[in-house]
Amino acid sequence: MARPGPVLLYAARARPARLSHPQSRLPAHSLPRRTLTTTAPTRRGDDSAATPNPSPSSTPTSSTELPDHRRIGAQQKLFTTSIYSPGSPLLLPHGKRIANRLVDFLRRQYVRYGFDEVDTPTIYKKSLWEKSGHLENYADDMFSVTSNPRSSTSCCGGAHEGESAPAPAEAEEDEGDYGLKPMNCPGHCLIFASEPRSYADLPIRYADFSPLHRNEVSGALTGLTRVRRFHQDDGHIFCRPSQVEREIRRTLGFVRFVYSVLRLGVDYRLALSTRPLDHYIGSEDEWERAESALRRALDASGQEWSVNEGDGAFYGPKIDIILRDPDGKEHQTATIQLDFQLPKRFGLKYEAPAPELEARGESTDDPALLAVSGPVAPVMIHRAVLGSVERLMALLIERHGAAWPFWLNPRQAVILTVNDAPETVAWAQTVRNLLEGHGGEEGLESGELPPGEMMQPNGLVVDLDSRAITMGRKKMQADAKGYGIIVTVGSREAADGTVSVSGQSIPGGRKVMTPSELLATMQKKVATFQ
Repeated sequence: MARPGPVLLYAARARPARLSHPQSRLPAHSLPRRTLTTTAPTRRGDDSAATPNPSPSSTPTSSTELPDHRRIGAQQKLFTTSIYSPGSPLLLPHGKRIANRLVDFLRRQYVRYGFDEVDTPTIYKKSLWEKSGHLENYADDMFSVTSNPRSSTSCCGGAHEGESAPAPAEAEEDEGDYGLKPMNCPGHCLIFASEPRSYADLPIRYADFSPLHRNEVSGALTGLTRVRRFHQDDGHIFCRPSQVEREIRRTLGFVRFVYSVLRLGVDYRLALSTRPLDHYIGSEDEWERAESALRRALDASGQEWSVNEGDGAFYGPKIDIILRDPDGKEHQTATIQLDFQLPKRFGLKYEAPAPELEARGESTDDPALLAVSGPVAPVMIHRAVLGSVERLMALLIERHGAAWPFWLNPRQAVILTVNDAPETVAWAQTVRNLLEGHGGEEGLESGELPPGEMMQPNGLVVDLDSRAITMGRKKMQADAKGYGIIVTVGSREAADGTVSVSGQSIPGGRKVMTPSELLATMQKKVATFQ
């Protein structure tokens, strides 16, 4: 029997007013075309300063306008777009470096804040979305995937080598309608339900960076801020009712810490979004309890906050963190949402003594009540600190232009050779290998390990420009590309075992250092988010 294979039904269509939905949904706005005066960067080893083929949104504009991440992204070669996948930006190597550093930064904080990272499927059966309520409340924002029969002789059909074809019943189970996931909460519910849970296990905190898809209207797609495919630091906390306020306060503290590191601390505000007038699930009493818990946590944060009446997700109220870009336009990024409904829909339970009191968030010392245990539904907190990684990148691109903090800079350092003498070029390559923490080209073909002190690349990125052009030209191009540190190497440095260092990440002008001193400086900047 022919095996089914997935076929994506990709339909960008005009739709009625959209329903409120969970996680940091991309708001319905489009950035105006803006610009920032800066010189177009060049690729590693290039001797040109030409901008790559511009997208329709990166046409030349007046230097008096405000920065536009689309134009800057094209100039810095961070991302591009394609007519073959509207709303799905292609991150170029330098743009991917920024995204990776943001994600790596969050992953390191997960150790501190007690999150365990998981990975969940991209597509689920329609029945899952019916169970979660997303199909009823969110269908227009989802992409459908349908399983069509495939020939066993097709390139992707049939069994793998050494495997038998699936039984008819198994094949039929694969047929039907699927949906690309627009959020991760149902998948995390499935993980929670995969084994018995006790009150002593809670809170359980999951985090997920797998890609999400939302069917944005084609006319609203904009660079990195309004997309169809994106990543976010999607997290869910399963906790006891008595733990809700503490978890929300911890999450608000998490947001405050991350935004201070990203230098966004004074440019965001908090907003509480309450129960929608329609298209919501759960009783009004449950909504009131959830909203009260969020209000108390907001009051305890000491930060100013406002109320967006009726703008909550269909399953619960939420706290939105809203950033302002350089021209004053606001963007929702982080979100914290309280959910009593989804755990009930998935039948999630944990065992606890005095279950009736436990469900109300109350405690007791009565031995008779504590002697009786029973199942209790956990409370689910949806949270995203960065929100869409792509959108946050857009805001950071417009904020920093070509002057990135060193730890985020996609072009951290470049070594410029003063001449092309063999000893100069050899010393420059040695310095580069030391700064990047590896043995260079040695052993790549044989697979042999480099010397022990150079066995582990450290994540620093150092380019080398040894072209036979003038030093002034090299320096001008390095400045235009926005390198944080510019390292100059000539015959004197090669003889002395030193380097000459300058650049936007080296205050106080040019300095002479040993490579080890420079490495320590660079590592300190990364460790302290400079």
